[in-house]
Amino acid sequence: MSILGIGLHVIAAIFFAVHAIRTQQPLYWLFILFMFPLLGSLVYGIAIFLPELRQSRGMRKAGRKVQQLLDPGRELRAALEAHDHAPSVGNQLRVADALLEAGRPAEAVVHYEQALKGLYAGDPDIRARLARALLESGKPAQAREQLDGLIADKPDFRSAPAHLVYARAVAELGDRERAHEEFGVLVGYFPGMEARARYAALLREWGDTEAAQKLAAESLRIAQRLPAHSRTQDREWIAMLQKVDRSA
Repeated sequence: MSILGIGLHVIAAIFFAVHAIRTQQPLYWLFILFMFPLLGSLVYGIAIFLPELRQSRGMRKAGRKVQQLLDPGRELRAALEAHDHAPSVGNQLRVADALLEAGRPAEAVVHYEQALKGLYAGDPDIRARLARALLESGKPAQAREQLDGLIADKPDFRSAPAHLVYARAVAELGDRERAHEEFGVLVGYFPGMEARARYAALLREWGDTEAAQKLAAESLRIAQRLPAHSRTQDREWIAMLQKVDRSA
């Protein structure tokens, strides 16, 4: 076997060993990987790495985005067909989600409102999704009202996406003090770069160029340390941060 081949086997074993440590796999995997780098890497990849990769939320989301690029209307067609066949609340929500992702939020609002009936009246997850549809359809006041009501009714409900919708809504309504407060909390825990990018853009829009540039630069440094698939998933928000960083 060539030196290059041996080197690649060792690199693969090290890669999987790091993964095993980070995901707290049994220690015997380290023994297998370093005693039998080629066979160990192959077995580890099939038994542990690939199944986890298939179950990864980020990978599933990336797969859906690729599918949307290849056939943008596929999910909406499938959702409508499923709803026609069985008009359940689950299928109603699937239609609403597909409409929202297809850029038709006003139509999504109708379906979310219809889902909020009977057993699901007051369901916090549906109300949060309705709020996003209201915001995306140009109704920030109604979105904020929906979420204020949700906070009052379900004070223990937690949702990072709903929190971002709320921050965006108060910002669009001109409540800068509340927007600063909400985005200030969001950037500390929201997964991905969206909250940071939106806040940096708002800061620039409001004339606080120093704070905008500081947040953008800090966020870009964090983005550099993200895994490749996370950077790909957040490329829209990273591009927004780069624009703010250049112009601030």
